[in-house]
Amino acid sequence: MSNAKVAISIVTYNSKHIFDVLNNLKTEFGDDQNYRFVIFDNNSNEDYKQQLRKYMDFAEITFYHENNGFGFGHNYNLLQANEKYFLVFNPDIVLKKDDLQKMIDKMDQNPSIGLLVPQVLNSDGSVQHLMRDRVSVFDYALRFIPFQFVKKMFHKRLASYELRDIPNDRDVDIRIGSGCFMLLRGQDFKEVGGFDDRYFMYFEDYDLCLELKKRNRRIVFTPFSQVVHYYERGAHKNSRLFKIFMQSMYKYFNKWGWRLF
Repeated sequence: MSNAKVAISIVTYNSKHIFDVLNNLKTEFGDDQNYRFVIFDNNSNEDYKQQLRKYMDFAEITFYHENNGFGFGHNYNLLQANEKYFLVFNPDIVLKKDDLQKMIDKMDQNPSIGLLVPQVLNSDGSVQHLMRDRVSVFDYALRFIPFQFVKKMFHKRLASYELRDIPNDRDVDIRIGSGCFMLLRGQDFKEVGGFDDRYFMYFEDYDLCLELKKRNRRIVFTPFSQVVHYYERGAHKNSRLFKIFMQSMYKYFNKWGWRLF
């Protein structure tokens, strides 16, 4: 049984950033026994897995025989874990230990918070707007449409959809946070059954937030902790990922109700 306070779960599939990410985590956390690192590999290629094995002295690593997606991997890592807090952590995140510690302290002091997300930055320091207050088909169409004049016509709507004006001087309750970095109470994650792994990828983080909201758990954004995210926006560039995105969106709206506008 682990005596750690936080289980940090990483799910990877040939992620090009993970080795830099793990090197950073080793530097930041060293052998601090308050943190347990668990990695789930979704059947990456052999060279990648061989390189990942070099980190088995730092993290517990599961090499799975097939790729069942993002939520499946995190559920495998966390649903049997006994730590007080679970951190859902993308393999393309750069984190400083102090930023995580501030988030843990905040959760300790505010038991009504079920899920806490930090400010997410690009590598150049600009802000990534990944949180949501609503989810509609129209908003997603605006994001994917290639015509800039259309985006300009609906600039205010896109800005509100992406919470671009969210305050950066205080914590704010939000509806939906990004799955790239989520600090959760372990008991809350288990109570909702973890991620709905019917989503192979995309929308499982939205779904998790709504499940927590159903149970009156607060979803909170804190601007006082920051992480860097090497955001790939894969669904915008890759037709296979776009197809997965569309399938997940269909499952999400079927589950939570269709909102066209």
